[in-house]
Amino acid sequence: MGLELAVAIGIFLVSAGTVIYFGTQLAKYGDALATLTGWGRLFVGSILVAMATSLPELSTNISAVRLDPPNPELALGNILGANMLNMLTFAVVALIFGGKSFLQKVAPEQGYLITLAVILTALTVIFTVFKPDISFWNIGLSSIILLVVFLVGMRIVYAKRPQEEDSSDEPVDMSLTRAWVMFSLVSVGVIISGFFLAFSVDSIAAITGVASSTLGILVASLVTTMPEATATIAAARIGAADLGIANLFGSCAFNVTILFYADLFYRQGIILNQTDPTHFVAGGVAIVLMLVGLVLVLAHKRIHRVIASAVLALMAAIYVAGAVAVATLGSPSVAGADTTAKSSQELY
Repeated sequence: MGLELAVAIGIFLVSAGTVIYFGTQLAKYGDALATLTGWGRLFVGSILVAMATSLPELSTNISAVRLDPPNPELALGNILGANMLNMLTFAVVALIFGGKSFLQKVAPEQGYLITLAVILTALTVIFTVFKPDISFWNIGLSSIILLVVFLVGMRIVYAKRPQEEDSSDEPVDMSLTRAWVMFSLVSVGVIISGFFLAFSVDSIAAITGVASSTLGILVASLVTTMPEATATIAAARIGAADLGIANLFGSCAFNVTILFYADLFYRQGIILNQTDPTHFVAGGVAIVLMLVGLVLVLAHKRIHRVIASAVLALMAAIYVAGAVAVATLGSPSVAGADTTAKSSQELY
């Protein structure tokens, strides 16, 4: 067991490092493409950078359901855990870079994007509670609804974007062709790294007895959201708060649609129906944190700077409390008790 665990942890660390590296490079070349094509910061943050930095989640989720046996709990845990962690990043970055003064640089139009992220995450939790058993070509109706809501919502976000959008003024020392080629190559690197990340987390769960959903929420999500954190910090440093915030909430919205793509590869049912209590905790915490973020973005002019900082600190504390709850529910003893209970019920 010791050697197997050491190998699994070694694979995890290597794959985690490569996911972080490639994810950061995705943000780099995505931003270069935005500058070279003349796209604005809102589009870059909520669409291009958000999707680019979410590729680790996409790769990890598809890899998780392609394992033998499939691990849909890891996939769903990674998504909800990533949305939780993105809100921790929002709170910490805002605190570090000025609190209220940072929030004042965020356009109120971001409210549409944040609302979309809240709706999508809430729908995910609702579907995991009621587990609608309706599918088309083995793809859950719930997954299809999430994708449709995302597409419609992003169309509204784009239509409501600030009319005066700005791009980076920094010169880009590469051609448009090279930017696209490097963007594509790095994307492949993310996909390959994501497979080994999912494999290693699944192995660690099997060896230690910790619920894979818990590892997805607390461990895999920590790695797969590193590109979002890196891009947001970089945006804050150059004074592009809009870009950073759009990246975080855009990633939260896109992350939910990854469940649709994972469902395409999951052949043993509907992925949103494969849940446990840790998923409900993670989803609930993510929704609460997003709503608090929405209030801060829309009402930052009327909130005193001390209160704004206190609320941001509270967001970080809520994340920690949620993480502790997830860890407690997913501990080997609790997970084992749940398994025993389910087995007893099956006997009768």
